[in-house]
Amino acid sequence: MHAVGGLRSHYGDLRSLLHPSSDPISIALAYRDALGLDEPYLADLDAIAGGPPSLSLYNRLIDHGLRPWIDAGIRSSDDLGPLADPTSATVVLGLETLRGPRAIPPILDRVGPGRCVFSLDLFEGVPRFAPGDGWPSRDPADVALLAANLGLRRLLLLDLARVGRGRGVGTEGLLAWLRDRLPDAELAIGGGISSIEDAARLGAAGASAVLIGSALHDGRIDARALAALRP
Repeated sequence: MHAVGGLRSHYGDLRSLLHPSSDPISIALAYRDALGLDEPYLADLDAIAGGPPSLSLYNRLIDHGLRPWIDAGIRSSDDLGPLADPTSATVVLGLETLRGPRAIPPILDRVGPGRCVFSLDLFEGVPRFAPGDGWPSRDPADVALLAANLGLRRLLLLDLARVGRGRGVGTEGLLAWLRDRLPDAELAIGGGISSIEDAARLGAAGASAVLIGSALHDGRIDARALAALRP
């Protein structure tokens, strides 16, 4: 689906220049074939909303040799299911569904920090917490540091209100602050990237990876130009 501004009830069908269909497998393979990228990001909106995860889709992505980042609405270690098994998938732990910091250690015990990414889910700069979350601070920087101190050394800074809007990520300051304090962490960033210059600037600012969707699908970023940025 085409994500815009985190307003999921208004998401429409995806139209992409990378592939004529909106089939997620075809789109993911187009990313790989056009860009040489094999780590697509998949937000399972049904699972995030509390429904069952699309395990067959996850397995098909893996069977094609891809290494997806999967946000399946994990709330606690009880939700991991087959995702806890050794696979090539990265498990995204989204702030908006995770049941607070106490849920993190049991998840890491089962999956390990190398296969987990903590998604600092924001909406116009404000953290989006799950009900009864138990985080001791409402400041996004504090939340990120606590997650890192609990063992999550891969973080994604994602302002959902900016997704698909093309008006920048809005988290450059937070990226710089965290990069200074977590020099060994992997800090990915996304939501609102609209040009190749945006991607290059974020990389120069310390982003380990950038999450890009709409700007690639509608042609604002040329796939070949983005591939040229890869180390």
